[in-house]
Amino acid sequence: MLMRTDPFRQLDRLAQQAFGGGNSPGTWSRPNPMPMDAYRSGDHFVVAFDLPGATADAIEVDVERNVLTVRAERRPPEVGEDVEMQVSERPLGVFSRQLFLGDTLDTDHLEASYEAGVLTLRIPVAEKAKPRRISISSADSEKKQINA
Repeated sequence: MLMRTDPFRQLDRLAQQAFGGGNSPGTWSRPNPMPMDAYRSGDHFVVAFDLPGATADAIEVDVERNVLTVRAERRPPEVGEDVEMQVSERPLGVFSRQLFLGDTLDTDHLEASYEAGVLTLRIPVAEKAKPRRISISSADSEKKQINA
């Protein structure tokens, strides 16, 4: 169903294991601001993205051919002029992620919902990709029909 996501994801995992997984000084890590889960549930393919801190109006989902693009903007908190930020570790800005979907998905009927910081996409499996039973004819049954 899902053909490919981020080609550098495995490289990032290996680097985090080799150099440490934290954001402490002296370690290298590239945090993924949009982690996801993807699975098949019955006749649907489901993808869930973690987007904490993003509002529903700051999320865009686009499909072009078999490429699904999710873009989200995490905006800075609105604070007064007399506020001085002491710690700012949460990533801000525009984040995007692309998924290359197989031809077996019906992207025309994609459904999206956003609740509690999780964007959930439900993509139906195309009718042509669903399992179906094939009837088998034999020479014996054809002869019986001719003689009848």
